Amino acid sequence: MTTYSYDRLHQFALNLFIKIGCSRNQAIEAANVLLSADLRGVDSHGVARLMGYLQLYEKKRINTKPKLSVIHETPSTALVDGDAGIGLVSGPYAMRLAIAKAKNVGTGWVAVKNSNHYGIAGYHAMMALKEDCIGISMTNASPLVAPTFAKERLLGTNPISIAIPAGEEPPFVADMATTTAANGKLEILQRKNESAPLGWLQDKEGRPTQAARGVVEGGALLPLGGDRDHGSHKGFILGSVVDILSGVLSGANYGPWVPPFVSFLNPDPNPVGKGIGHFFGALRVDAFRPELEFKNHMDIWIQRFKNAKPINETNKVIIPGEPESKMEHMRRKKGIPLIDNVVKDLQLLSEQYQVKF
Repeated sequence: MTTYSYDRLHQFALNLFIKIGCSRNQAIEAANVLLSADLRGVDSHGVARLMGYLQLYEKKRINTKPKLSVIHETPSTALVDGDAGIGLVSGPYAMRLAIAKAKNVGTGWVAVKNSNHYGIAGYHAMMALKEDCIGISMTNASPLVAPTFAKERLLGTNPISIAIPAGEEPPFVADMATTTAANGKLEILQRKNESAPLGWLQDKEGRPTQAARGVVEGGALLPLGGDRDHGSHKGFILGSVVDILSGVLSGANYGPWVPPFVSFLNPDPNPVGKGIGHFFGALRVDAFRPELEFKNHMDIWIQRFKNAKPINETNKVIIPGEPESKMEHMRRKKGIPLIDNVVKDLQLLSEQYQVKF
């Protein structure tokens, strides 16, 4: 494990994106989204994903000079064509549009098609906080998840993030996959040669497995809950809602047709839409009640839940976003730790693209 400063990793990612043809502004945006994951402790979606983005570029599946466009809109809604660009760029573009519409008419809703992997869902939702808006962000993803009772992979990890501003307290930031675990966490276990917890995935015959490479070997990730007795049907429902809003509503691909980010799968030769889809929302707080009044009551809500009587003193109630906020504060000061296999990947990219690491 080696620790690197935020600035060093950000500059490396920025230079790589420029090297493959991104404009400087779009490269900065992409690096901002990517490094936000490392800062917040979501290591599966930070610089560890650079190799994946560059593999998509090499396969000509990413347009590094996209012309993002609004192809349909109303005062409160819009549909954006990502022009096959990197989702780290089309995501923020669409979220800014949703916020602008919320500022104008109270709420804004933007769907995106023809995009690619957009990093952590939380980054986009949190963009709304600075404008005193509630932010909502979701995306469909590589088909690696079997619905409850199936052994066929039809859904992605399909994350949902909701960011809610508060007053004196840190904001409430939910950022979660609709599966028991994100595929990126399996990739980390693979790099460490460790097993997965029981309930994360099944093998190709639908049997529980702890093999971290179980999905690569034909198995599937499991919906949130793990199995029917523990509510996996609810995870299946949540993942389906994300898929429908991100893909069916936007005109992107959905279900098993979503073009995969993972290198061991190839895109379906007969797609039903364009690229990956995202869905964003912004709700202006004062469109519902006075802003300060709302924030005061959010503080009360947060404080009451944090002071819930614990089962034991070791584990107290944690507010969504609280651990990530603390992690970001620490990593900005002390640096970002990377496991050896991720460092090797970055060094390989450095040599391949002649970009100093």
